[in-house]
Amino acid sequence: MTHKTGSDDTQKSSLTALTIASIGIVYGDIGTSPLYALRTIFSGGGGTPLILTQSNILGVISLILWGLIAIVSLKYVLVMLRADNRGEGGTLALMTLAHSVLPKKSHLYYPLLTFGVLGASLFYGDGIITPAISVLSAVEGLEVAAPALTPFIIPIALAIVVALYALQSKGTGGIGKWFGPIMVIWLLTLAALGIANIIGTPRILEAVNPWCAVQFFLHQPGVAFISLSAVVLAFTGTETLFADMGHFGAQPIRRAWFRLVFPSLALNYLGQGALLLSSPEAISNPFFRQVGSWGIYPLVLLSTVAVIIASQATISGTFSITKQAIGLGILPRMKVIYTSDTEMGQIYIPVVNWLQMIAVILTILGFRSSTQLGGAYGLAVTGAMLITSIFLFFIMRYHWKRHLALCLAIPAFFLMIDAALLSSNCLKIKNGGWFPIVVAISIYAVMTTWRRGRMLLAKVQKQQAIPLDSFLQSLFFVPPQRVRGTAVFLRGENDGVPVALLHNLSHNKVLHEQVFFLTIHAKEVPWIPVNERIRIQELGYQCYQLDFYYGFKDEIDIPHTLALCRAHGFAFEMLSTSFFVSRQTLIAGTHSGMLRWREYLFILLSRNARNAADYYQIPANRVIELGARLEI
Repeated sequence: MTHKTGSDDTQKSSLTALTIASIGIVYGDIGTSPLYALRTIFSGGGGTPLILTQSNILGVISLILWGLIAIVSLKYVLVMLRADNRGEGGTLALMTLAHSVLPKKSHLYYPLLTFGVLGASLFYGDGIITPAISVLSAVEGLEVAAPALTPFIIPIALAIVVALYALQSKGTGGIGKWFGPIMVIWLLTLAALGIANIIGTPRILEAVNPWCAVQFFLHQPGVAFISLSAVVLAFTGTETLFADMGHFGAQPIRRAWFRLVFPSLALNYLGQGALLLSSPEAISNPFFRQVGSWGIYPLVLLSTVAVIIASQATISGTFSITKQAIGLGILPRMKVIYTSDTEMGQIYIPVVNWLQMIAVILTILGFRSSTQLGGAYGLAVTGAMLITSIFLFFIMRYHWKRHLALCLAIPAFFLMIDAALLSSNCLKIKNGGWFPIVVAISIYAVMTTWRRGRMLLAKVQKQQAIPLDSFLQSLFFVPPQRVRGTAVFLRGENDGVPVALLHNLSHNKVLHEQVFFLTIHAKEVPWIPVNERIRIQELGYQCYQLDFYYGFKDEIDIPHTLALCRAHGFAFEMLSTSFFVSRQTLIAGTHSGMLRWREYLFILLSRNARNAADYYQIPANRVIELGARLEI
């Protein structure tokens, strides 16, 4: 007889804990979709109200079930969770992975960059609509219990949103441990409600047969196609599922989906369909009509807590993708606060938090109901899904080295589904679908302008750069006076002699006895191992070139990394080390290489970007800033 070892028990316990935690974070969005999906489909959220007939109900439920199987189960849970970039998922991680496996100087580099940036931009649009529609749909349950409370739904929803964003700076460390258990209770409640209604009207089980969905399209192709734009609401959160892979790993996410999340969602959608078959009048709010009047208030309370958790996951995802974008150089530096000493993924970005809160509030005030918001929802989600399928081809072909026929067939299958959903959602642009497009275009313009501006700025700096080696040789031909201490000059990748060094020599006429030129290298990988983070090159005259390498999800902490230099024979004492930073004041040029509005936008972004010394966590009392004007 074999006995389980303590190690096996520990691993299983850890896996179970991660599985429960992933339910709270990864599946919050898709787990709360039953609140509004079916109601929106039949009430005109797809652009045209769908007639409540038996065949339509069976067809829609069948579409939802098989969409969950094809899109979530097959595409994301089974396939995309294998397409990780050193354990990280998401559009930007896919983009950097595709770049890393393509041949050098590939003509596909910039098209894939465009897709990656566009996918990230669409994520921001989704991040605004998700909290708005989720909170509204939960609070709208009060209409069912007490119609007199209807005028208070918007104020209550706004109060929840403000409170949610106001608490972001505290982090989720304290309450985050309850997210998983609460969502488990929520999903079990969904399953129980579904089973109760299925028992009452078992005919709904016919929808499990995919032929119901096929017949829906054969008999009413136009209506079925239009309904896809609202059916997609049942698949929201799939991109978040993939993006959050780095927090939990693929195995816990898969276990959670197949063992609890998918069965619970399937049962609840079947249950809502059964309710509509027996009581068509329940279409006013099929989710809350699943229970009698006795259970509405507890269900409203539970659903409100569930949507807060779902919104929290979306907000955290927005912080995470912003951090990645900053690391990849497609957004300016912002203040990033780490809210946990143990979890690197728990961050808070104040400017993103408050801008998103304002956007969510304006969205709620503008659309005023979850049904109206259903018209705005879909374009961002389906656009991001389509981009993910495009990246899948490059991952399969160049990273996994699969046969070309397989690399074409699998992404083509998913692309066909994504294209159908996206084209259907395009029909409701005038009904609110324009909103995520405007958000995505705005974010895309900011990202591409920032990247283009940095490229032009680097080009100008390279043209004006004085070679460092030859400068040091000429400088020490008649050596300047050396003073005690260590000087660290921040130097860009394309810089020659740092402007701060030239100004220091010009004004102070001295040089520290030890001089380090520090260059920060942002790499297109999530993490850089500690043993690969530092390179030191001796330049002579007690001058050294320091190169620090960081991934786009690494925390850039210069003092901490300098402490690691002790292993290379260099010990930095902060009290005797001065950091010299060049502060550039940009002015518009006549031939910048950008449109005039983009030039002014880049200058505005540059002036409001976080100070380099602050972003790199250099002690403020050890920083000396020397300015320079630069024309772009």
